[in-house]
Amino acid sequence: MRHPNHQQPHLHNSQHRLYFAAGITLIYAAIEASVGWWANSLALLSDAGHMLTDTSALLIASLGAWLAQRRPTPRHSYGLGRAEFLAALINGLLILIMVSIVIINAIERLQQPLPVQGEVVSTVAFIGLALNVLVLYLLGHSETDLNQRAAALHVLSDLLASIVAILSGLVIIFTGWTVIDPLLSLLIVAFILYSTLRLLREVLHGLMEGVPLGLSLTAIGTEMAARPGVLSVHDLHIWSLTSQRFALSAHVVLLDLNQWDDILDDLRHMLLQHYGIDHVTLQPETPARVVRSEDC
Repeated sequence: MRHPNHQQPHLHNSQHRLYFAAGITLIYAAIEASVGWWANSLALLSDAGHMLTDTSALLIASLGAWLAQRRPTPRHSYGLGRAEFLAALINGLLILIMVSIVIINAIERLQQPLPVQGEVVSTVAFIGLALNVLVLYLLGHSETDLNQRAAALHVLSDLLASIVAILSGLVIIFTGWTVIDPLLSLLIVAFILYSTLRLLREVLHGLMEGVPLGLSLTAIGTEMAARPGVLSVHDLHIWSLTSQRFALSAHVVLLDLNQWDDILDDLRHMLLQHYGIDHVTLQPETPARVVRSEDC
């Protein structure tokens, strides 16, 4: 059961946390990529790519929160909140390109291993691990929403990737087995690919106006039909305006149209409190009208 989305009093402070986290993550991703290129470490390069995806996730969360506050216009009557889905789609496709490049390079490194500076790899990856802990701390103490929690999951997976890069450097230092670098890089890519495919699935679901994840069309229709004064509900549709704002439309069959104002207030209150649906459009009907519609 979802709860209504209330605007937080510290929303701007929350967005500042996201921007700060994205900024330091992006800066370190650039540093890690440069060092990884210099040290011939594919593990560092792939970890830098993963940190870049974290930056994108943080910026997408900030963009979504900002666009959700934009007022609707005559040209965009729902506002611009769905731009969040488009940004996430573009981001996901770019990640897939990055993953493909890392996989190709890893295969080449497995066939023709290159010398890797294990000390540099471990040192840089350890700094990255500390940075990810800091970013998780920032996100964990902000006014979190669904976007921010998704961004935190990105950072958590990158934290694991930093641990893998540290292990790669240590193995190279003590054994000289440089093949571990592309092998662990493929492991990092697997984490990225899994997260990206899940992201793209949710984005495409939203763009196709699917029922928001976590909501059941059948359960909501049943609860609506069980409210006082309601005989049945049909032509029920639920979709996402943004990742945090949902819309619903339906035809509600009543015994007495004179009770419609009270029934409408009751249904709107229930949908907001139980499912977080705040954009509701309902059309009242009598049983006789439904029969006539079915005969047409």
